[in-house]
Amino acid sequence: MSDNKVDAPTSQATDASAPRDSATSAKAIIKNVDMSEDMQQESVDIASAALEKYNIEKDIAAQIKKEFDRRHGPTWHVVVGKNFGSYVTHETKHFIYFYIGPLAILIWKS
Repeated sequence: MSDNKVDAPTSQATDASAPRDSATSAKAIIKNVDMSEDMQQESVDIASAALEKYNIEKDIAAQIKKEFDRRHGPTWHVVVGKNFGSYVTHETKHFIYFYIGPLAILIWKS
C-alpha cells in the first residue's frame, strides 16, 4: 500500500465510463479517477448495489464505506449527493468520482 497522497479536485473530468450489470439501471459515468480498472469496476458495482438497497444518500454512502472498509481495510471516505463541492487528499491509486444517474459518488482513501 502506498503512502503517497495526491490532491484531486473533483471538477476535473476524464472520458471513461463503466457499465453496470443491471440492464434497467443508469450507466456509471466516471469523471475523475486514480484507481486500477478492477477497483473502478468494483466501486461501480458496490455503489450500484447500495443504490438498489437504499434511497437515502447518507445510507447509500454508509453502505459503500462499510463495504470498502471490509474489502480493503479502514480509512475509506464516501460522499453521495446531487450538489456538493469537494477537494480531497487521497492515497495514490485510491480515488474515484463518478455519477450514476443524478447522484454523484466520491470514494477515496486517506
